[in-house]
Amino acid sequence: MTVDAPGRGLILVVEDEPAIADLVRLYLSRDGFGVHLERDGEAGLSAARRLRPVACVLDIALPGLAGTEICRRLREAGDWTPVIFLTARDDEVDRIVGLELGADDYVTKPFSPRELVARVRAVLRRATGAPEAAERTRVVGPVTLDPTRRTVTAAGAPVQLTSTEFDLLAHLMARPGRVFTREELLAGVWGYAAHAGTRTVDVHVAQVRAKLGAAAGVIRTHRGVGYAADG
Repeated sequence: MTVDAPGRGLILVVEDEPAIADLVRLYLSRDGFGVHLERDGEAGLSAARRLRPVACVLDIALPGLAGTEICRRLREAGDWTPVIFLTARDDEVDRIVGLELGADDYVTKPFSPRELVARVRAVLRRATGAPEAAERTRVVGPVTLDPTRRTVTAAGAPVQLTSTEFDLLAHLMARPGRVFTREELLAGVWGYAAHAGTRTVDVHVAQVRAKLGAAAGVIRTHRGVGYAADG
């Protein structure tokens, strides 16, 4: 089911609880998004591949395929559409698993629909926001980051990052050697701190390091403080 309000682009919502699905659809539509709604995982994956939405809002516990499995299959196919998970469990394991699969954010039920809309807008800004013309290519050790093209290379080899992972690395590389606390990174990259645990930062840093491979050492851990990019 699709709601025509495509000024900001089409959002795919996969949620099997009708009351929650309708509320999410209402608030996203009010904010100018088109919304396509599916109730089960198989239909959701098919819609993601067919419709090419600008972002996906996926319940984790779905009939058929879990939301995490939808995300995994999209990422394996090279589809890096921003993904936000909805989870009924305030369980850190669920969140970490979702982030390790390449999700950009998560919201725990019950949630404010206005907060969800704000999270959607934030991940889209990270995915498509154009940097200022004055921003230059950043180089730290073997890692090169181009803010304009939103590309990263490590020792000349391309590195595929999610929009959130890219912005995290860009934030660190903007001031090489400067140690950012986890709270500063939550505020500067995610745009909020009150509703997310700092474990979110640790998981994303681990993912970026894994993708950088031999160049992972450019992100240094300062125990008890946070992280810095240092060549």
